[in-house]
Amino acid sequence: MILVYAEHDRGELDPVTLQAISAAKALDADVQAVVVGHGAKDVAAELAAFGAVSVHVGNHPELLDFTPRAHARAVNALVTANSPRAVIAGGTPRGNEVLGHLAAMRDEPFASECVSIELASGDTAEIVRARWGGNLLDEATVTSSLLIATVQAHAFAATSADAPLSVSEFDVELADGDVLVRVEDRVGSSAGGVGLAEAKVVVSGGRGMDGPDAFVMLEEIAGVIGGAVGCSRVVTSAGWRPHAEQVGQTGTKVAPDLYLACGISGATQHIAGCKSAKTLIAINTDSQAPIMGFADYMVVDNVHTFLPLFIEKLKAASN
Repeated sequence: MILVYAEHDRGELDPVTLQAISAAKALDADVQAVVVGHGAKDVAAELAAFGAVSVHVGNHPELLDFTPRAHARAVNALVTANSPRAVIAGGTPRGNEVLGHLAAMRDEPFASECVSIELASGDTAEIVRARWGGNLLDEATVTSSLLIATVQAHAFAATSADAPLSVSEFDVELADGDVLVRVEDRVGSSAGGVGLAEAKVVVSGGRGMDGPDAFVMLEEIAGVIGGAVGCSRVVTSAGWRPHAEQVGQTGTKVAPDLYLACGISGATQHIAGCKSAKTLIAINTDSQAPIMGFADYMVVDNVHTFLPLFIEKLKAASN
């Protein structure tokens, strides 16, 4: 049996979790999911639609929002009760944090950002991990009766495989300190529209936008073509855009049909987040910028000159 930690945010399932389920199905037909927190039951049907034969919902009055160590405690209880061969989660900041806690609780090794997993005979597993933003692949053998691993976003395709909906609930027993780190409050609200991780088109801006005001152009483009706005790390560090829009190794990894990079130089960490795009178009004044080497098409121009003309043509074509 393979146990998958299902990551959700107030009842909205993270798409990388579905990729983790597909990775688990390749290892064992008996894939079960554990989901914790407010809105957990709301995602059970979607988990079953992608192949989870059983969904375990962990309940506790303190589990109203993300609480990493408490979530790990819930996963640990199911590991103890069911003795799975592996526990897998999506390689997101939350997935890595929860399984990191689980590994510490059980004194087991933890393999993150896997792009390939094979369960060998006995207590070994052969894994390939993405390192250095995906620029290096690390082949390793993990010796343990329980493999604890996360899968890199977009390394496995999420494939539907309808399973009968089977939901069971259990009470999570928490230890002292399990809820010390938790989400207490949220400031601001979502602007709506297409989410960055699942967007088919991402319009992203970098230092070359020269300030927050110019991102209005990117919002306009995204609105016309039904895309999402993204940005580089330097943009969030400057406070021009929220961290939720950051694409990169420490942000969101995306795999859209089209990635439009505006004024982005192409640091390794950013490329790690967007290199899975089917088509990448880069707009930059520097033809030798690193991102140009990854682009399918490049426009050597200033974004402030090019984008107004592009928006004008885009609107004309959409009418």
